[in-house]
Amino acid sequence: MADDLRALEDWVDPLLERIEPRERARLARQIARQLRINQRQRIKAQQNPDGTAYEPRATLRGQSGSIRRKAMFSKLRTAKYLKAKGSASAATISFIGRVARIARVHHYGLRDRVEPGGPTHHYPERRLLGVSREDREFIRDSLIDHLT
Repeated sequence: MADDLRALEDWVDPLLERIEPRERARLARQIARQLRINQRQRIKAQQNPDGTAYEPRATLRGQSGSIRRKAMFSKLRTAKYLKAKGSASAATISFIGRVARIARVHHYGLRDRVEPGGPTHHYPERRLLGVSREDREFIRDSLIDHLT
């Protein structure tokens, strides 16, 4: 995937140099907004950027309440916590505030405390943010549409 992004970047850079910084910033904001929508839909569908499903929650000794049946990360995907920004040099999508730590633990599959002062748990890797093939095609198409 890194090679695909590098190829896209190499293809996009000369084209972006032709656009004024103000127009690049406007285009980056539009792309960031749409990418945030795509990320939210993917998180809602409980899928990694490559299309595989998230590893399900672990059931702890018969715990099966209503929280366990709901989709994970329902609050994380809201606009309050998932921010999209665009400037003349970049379009970024990121989590902000205290939820950024929670997102990082799940994204990279780290070990963290279940609750403050509680036991630690190794969380499986669930890629919350990432660029899928459809996202790369969207970026390419948006740039072409903007230039024509």
